[in-house]
Amino acid sequence: MDLRRRVKPPVSRLLLAWYRGGHRDLPWRRVSDPYLIWVSEVMLQQTRARAAIPYYQRFIERFPTVAALASAGEEEVLTLWSGLGYYARARNLLRAARQVAAAGAFPREYDDIRALPGVGDYTAAAIASMAFQLPYAVVDGNVLRVVARVENDAADIASPRTRERFRAVAQAWLDPRHPGLFNQALMELGATVCLPGKPRCPVCPLSSRCRARESGTVLELPVKLRKTRPVRIAGALLLVRKGRRILLRQREPGASRMAGFWDLPAPEDLPGARTGQVFGEFRHTITHHHYTFTVLAAAAPTGPTRPPFRWFDPAALTQVPLSTTARKALKLAGIL
Repeated sequence: MDLRRRVKPPVSRLLLAWYRGGHRDLPWRRVSDPYLIWVSEVMLQQTRARAAIPYYQRFIERFPTVAALASAGEEEVLTLWSGLGYYARARNLLRAARQVAAAGAFPREYDDIRALPGVGDYTAAAIASMAFQLPYAVVDGNVLRVVARVENDAADIASPRTRERFRAVAQAWLDPRHPGLFNQALMELGATVCLPGKPRCPVCPLSSRCRARESGTVLELPVKLRKTRPVRIAGALLLVRKGRRILLRQREPGASRMAGFWDLPAPEDLPGARTGQVFGEFRHTITHHHYTFTVLAAAAPTGPTRPPFRWFDPAALTQVPLSTTARKALKLAGIL
């Protein structure tokens, strides 16, 4: 028997051949500028690729370079980010852009990239590999799932020890000659083929290497044991009008979340407000908190005219940072 026939091709060769044969055409895959890659990776941290595309395109049109972003005001940056959620990402992006601009160039080494505000291991590896071809494997949720299945590893991916071991596996798979392309391919596989509930095993380029497929355990992996119980919260938002104008309330500068953003007032913000028409309700989730908001027309006993309240013409709503809940409520009422 020819033992050479039993040797399986390396993961990197299988992945790169598959990726070169076709993949999603995403705008940040057409660039090598570390700034543009960085913006995309920050947006993709908590947002699906298709949802991020219009935000990415508007953002880089307004801020095409790191210097342009560094010179911007926080309110303008947050306005363009409005709707993406997790707004600490935008604030850190602005802080880091100012550091990069002050230094005169984007850092080219992994440790220096990792030191930027808001940049973690994953984002640093993505920028280092895709912009500078440095051999660092990316590890996100998609990659953890691929590793768990290919290795048939039922360890808890919520454990830091497991994540570090899976990182070492991905690093061993990495093709150091094409690190950026390899990372794109590995993430693409997890996003389009090695799916959580309905994996497309028959078309997977790693099917011959997948131990979970051989064992019939694909749907059992990955394992994540530490689950936070969901907290369900009911709330209301009030749509108060004066002619065409709409009343909004700005979150205080010291607020723990979304400071400076504009919201529709809640009933507790306007004691004595009379409610009327019910526009409907919507759901909003932040980590394990699941909110259900009812949107109501209301009349305030005396129209607030001082901060943190302000009246806005509907046309001006695109010029200020709106909270995601305000956007959802205004869409429900047919205003946005």
